[in-house]
Amino acid sequence: MNLSRKWIIFIVIISFISGIIGGGVFDKILMPYIKKYLSKDSNVSINENVEKITVQEDSKVIDVSKKVSPSVVSIVASTNIIDFFGDVSKQEGRGTGFILTSDGIILTNKHVASNKNADYTVFTSDGKDYKAKVLTTDPLYDLAIIKIDAKDLKVVDLGDSEDLAVGQRVVAIGNALGEFDNTVTTGVISAKGRPLVASDSSGNGQELLEGLLQTDAAINPGNSGGPLVNLEGQVIGINTAMANAENIGFAIPINFAKPAIDSALKTGKIVRPVMGVRYISITKDVAALNDLPRDKGAWLNTGSKGSPAIVPGGPADKAGLKEGDIIVKVGGQEIDKSHGLAMVIQNYKPGDQVEVAYLRDGQENKTKVTLSQVSD
Repeated sequence: MNLSRKWIIFIVIISFISGIIGGGVFDKILMPYIKKYLSKDSNVSINENVEKITVQEDSKVIDVSKKVSPSVVSIVASTNIIDFFGDVSKQEGRGTGFILTSDGIILTNKHVASNKNADYTVFTSDGKDYKAKVLTTDPLYDLAIIKIDAKDLKVVDLGDSEDLAVGQRVVAIGNALGEFDNTVTTGVISAKGRPLVASDSSGNGQELLEGLLQTDAAINPGNSGGPLVNLEGQVIGINTAMANAENIGFAIPINFAKPAIDSALKTGKIVRPVMGVRYISITKDVAALNDLPRDKGAWLNTGSKGSPAIVPGGPADKAGLKEGDIIVKVGGQEIDKSHGLAMVIQNYKPGDQVEVAYLRDGQENKTKVTLSQVSD
């Protein structure tokens, strides 16, 4: 072995030993100081802390899924269709619901359970199937209550949708695409108080939904009627619609559904308070197009359907409201994008008298309206 080769071997050995020593020095001596320095800067995240938080959140989602999934059901609506040649075929629609009582009361969307000619079957998470009966549907919101003959079912816990914060993590559980039972998706509450004009799959049956929760948790066809749940496993919304855009879905706040549930359990029907008006929610665009004096409120207008803005003999008619008036406040609550008229009225009961402030010919006036009731 010549001298130059010995020197090469010597340098390699020294480099290897230096690397081991250097690595140990870095890990044992320098790294603690680096972590300590980084922890002082709130804008810098240390990987191990991020991983710890992620694991905790994932564990929460798993716990929520285990807790709530046994209370989530798949709903199949079957209808016999006769074609031009007299042949009969079966058409099916699918949705989701969740169990409210141990003896089989289930909440879902109205558009899932509104076909009076359909036969309904409910599939529970344990694989059992039951014939279902539609007990009642909500006259104002996309809600329906159905019943199966069963016992000892696991029920959901209902939360409080008023306590939700934008950015709060949520879990959606449902029959995704009508095929995949109890699919679990996660996301956050991305907005509250959203209005939405919803329609069925054919584009018909449009209705205005107010006060919705917006979430980026995936909501797909078939998820309709399923629960939107917080990380405590409490239902805080009913999945009802998806937008024509990625990562945007909508849910009815559970607090809107609670009066409907109570009414159905006590009377067998969902009864809602109404003012007896038809209106258009005012936005900046609506105000500009119609030369209105303000860009928020409820404009009493016939709209495109041609029905009267003021229901003859109804509460608003008796209180002196007229077509063209703009309702600006109900019971002191301003009517705006986040507080639609129909949503605000749901804070009251049929028979309650509420003070209504409105604009007419540029002047603000007040009147008392005694709310009546409507049921499906």
